[in-house]
Amino acid sequence: MNKQLTWREKISYGVADMGFNFYWTNIATFLLFFYTDVFGISAAAAASMMFTIKLINAFTDPMIGAAADRTTTRWGKFRPYLIWVPLPLACAAFLTYTTPDLSDGGKIVWAYGTYLAMMVCYTCINIPYNALSGVLSADAQERSTVNGLRFIFAFGGGMLVTAATPWLVRTLGGGNARLGWQLTMLAWSALASLLFVLTFLNTRERIAPPASQKSNIWQDVGDLAHNRPWIVLFVLALVIMITITLRTTSAAYYFKYVVQREDLMAGFVPAYMGAAAAGASLTPLMTRFVDKKKLMMILMAITAVLSSAFFFVPRDQVWLMFALQIGMGLALGPKSPLAFSMYADTADYNEWRTGRRATAMTFAAATFSQKLGTAIAVAVIGWLFTRLGYVANAAQSEGSQAGIVWLMSFIPAAFALFAVAVMFLYNLDNNKLLQIQADLEARKS
Repeated sequence: MNKQLTWREKISYGVADMGFNFYWTNIATFLLFFYTDVFGISAAAAASMMFTIKLINAFTDPMIGAAADRTTTRWGKFRPYLIWVPLPLACAAFLTYTTPDLSDGGKIVWAYGTYLAMMVCYTCINIPYNALSGVLSADAQERSTVNGLRFIFAFGGGMLVTAATPWLVRTLGGGNARLGWQLTMLAWSALASLLFVLTFLNTRERIAPPASQKSNIWQDVGDLAHNRPWIVLFVLALVIMITITLRTTSAAYYFKYVVQREDLMAGFVPAYMGAAAAGASLTPLMTRFVDKKKLMMILMAITAVLSSAFFFVPRDQVWLMFALQIGMGLALGPKSPLAFSMYADTADYNEWRTGRRATAMTFAAATFSQKLGTAIAVAVIGWLFTRLGYVANAAQSEGSQAGIVWLMSFIPAAFALFAVAVMFLYNLDNNKLLQIQADLEARKS
């Protein structure tokens, strides 16, 4: 179980997260903008729809996690989903970014149906993939390395999407934004599917639940409800996702309406993604010297300071905007591999405490909080835009511009500080994890 993984397997696992970010980064960065400025529905309608679908989809996560934990094939529990789901996901994404010739009411119905289909398909492949990281090896440092490498690819994918998507829309659409978005999403979906298959072919599952384990879904839920470190991570993921989504979604509006340099968006988010990839690459090194809990608190405190500083940047100081963005990328980059490594630790903790293991359910409930955080962030943006009188493709009022600046600075900074407070409650340190692993090994031998 503590097998040292080959670099081929580590890299093959990691590349799939680049594929996931071909979807996720498009959704987080461009989808609200697509709905308001291309698809043609109001910010309030789009935000309400996205919040509702995210909320519904969040509640499907535990069900999909429970199903994955109970899947039995010759390929394992989680790997098969990497070849079962890519095609349905690609079709749903293509339809989501399609603009049909419908009435305003018809467009809203179309948006609800296609977006829900895309998010459910995404969940059906993403949750088993997340759980796979918890069964490749039982070694805590190997998990940190795998997840660190994974998020280098994830941020690389995000950087590629944010840099290339505007160009692809213009090139593939030939001046027709509706066609451009549709074909761009088709291209990203095809590339993602190839990466998912590559991961399936080159990874192996090595950790299984105890042979005598018999549990139902409600027992899995009950185990999580009494798993203190997992509850802390659940809240942490919710808060951090709100922090990140507020800034990434607001960035397109910030450069279009505040800075009035829409072209800068093609470099702004990729600058963050590149810095985040660099930060993620340092995670295994940092965890050798700093406990995961302390490291997470330090990183979120730095994020709060840098985000607050963004409020004071003059509109013509583009270099300072990029400097702060890169700083936040370096600080938030290690957050993701840290968190996913810690989720695997809480699955071990649950098995140690109860004798039962539900790896996919552990990760599914984690993605539940991430999606809920994204939904809350988008709802906050839509609500604030509506209150401040946002009008798509028009000059914005001073109040609307001020709201956009707050969404890039003080509001996410407040959530980052709350994340620091939440981590005080986390109770799994390195010594405790060593004890847990030793006890689990003793039981199985």
